[in-house]
Amino acid sequence: MRPGGLVAVSRCGGCRGREELLWLTACTVGRVGGSVVESMAIEVTTTGPSGDGSVGLVERHTLKLFSSAAPLVLAGGGQLNEVTVTYETYGTLSPQRDNAVFVCHALTGDAHAAGRHDSESEKAGWWDNFIGPGKGLDTDRYFVICANVLGGCQGTTGPGDLRDGSNGPWGLEFPFITVDDMVTVHAALIEHLGIQQLLAVIGGSLGGMQVLEWAARFPDTIRSAIVLASGSKLSARGIAFNAIGRRAILVDPNFHDGDYYSHEESPRFGLALARMVAHVTYLSEASIEMKFGRRLQEGDRFAYDLARETEFQVESYLHHQGKRFVERFDANSYLYLTRAMDYFDLAATHESLPAALGNTDARFLVVSYSTDWLFPTSQSREMVSAMVEAERDVTMVEFESPYGHDAFLIEHEQLSGVVAPFLEQTHGADRRPS
Repeated sequence: MRPGGLVAVSRCGGCRGREELLWLTACTVGRVGGSVVESMAIEVTTTGPSGDGSVGLVERHTLKLFSSAAPLVLAGGGQLNEVTVTYETYGTLSPQRDNAVFVCHALTGDAHAAGRHDSESEKAGWWDNFIGPGKGLDTDRYFVICANVLGGCQGTTGPGDLRDGSNGPWGLEFPFITVDDMVTVHAALIEHLGIQQLLAVIGGSLGGMQVLEWAARFPDTIRSAIVLASGSKLSARGIAFNAIGRRAILVDPNFHDGDYYSHEESPRFGLALARMVAHVTYLSEASIEMKFGRRLQEGDRFAYDLARETEFQVESYLHHQGKRFVERFDANSYLYLTRAMDYFDLAATHESLPAALGNTDARFLVVSYSTDWLFPTSQSREMVSAMVEAERDVTMVEFESPYGHDAFLIEHEQLSGVVAPFLEQTHGADRRPS
């Protein structure tokens, strides 16, 4: 089946004709900033897992980076004398150290991207359907690394960790962090692992912002950059939803100005509400209608009871998402990470988008989804235009999908069909005779 609405764009000096675009439902051919933009098809294939398709049991690794003698100086003016980083790896690093792929997780993700931590665990990593033998990130071929972000709450230093020289957590005394700082830490991790250049850095949403920042700040350390359902800045609408979520946390009576760690209760209600609000932005109108419509949770008649919080199925679903979230995430981390997303503006911090993206020789793959209203396709096109202006090698793919922003986490076969050949082309290019 052809993927509907697929758009591929590559930098090229001239147009080779539209006969190559047989299965594209849309294409872009024109001029951007005086440069010719030509549409080019990538052959889309579906990869299949080998064996059970799982990386199996995986271990968490912990590493300490930076020191009081060489602290991490943050973009916001603060500093951290030491940073603990938690990460996982899948696959085998080649003797040439040329097959490493770094995964940047999204807002509420973590380092556990694939496999299971023990044989009793029912929960696989959050991208288990995309990372593994024969999958989009094929661990028979590539060495895949994923690390928890700075400011997170799954092993990497964040506001819930003990403050330097103190017996108590940082709380809101934790210094302000940016996407820039997250990438600095992960680049230091890669250097520590002895990898001079990554085959690719890939991420969606907040992870995609990290990919873009990596390409801008460490241009020589990557051979390709894969940006999924993301943009060079968050829209005013995205900032607005983040603001609502943070307000829900801040006004929770159990927040205690961020010092809730010493209290019996944490701001569970506020954090759950923040998750409910955010989750609405991850879905599309079509996916909500498909899943729930106006169906009631119980029976077929209205209860006419305002105290009943889950009368509709969609209400029950959102409450469930909120309750699950508070079991694994820290409220202060949510405040810091969402504000980092708000502040991210690649063009503003690097003079312009072409200036930000013009210093790397890395190939770019930009993937967007037709129903993503958190990072709409228009933002992807803006990035691609800047890449073309900067004369970068860029391919853009837009998928028709009913799943909205979450599509890159759900439609793994579709995504594998473009990521796998893109990585293969990138890896193969290093082996072609000059």
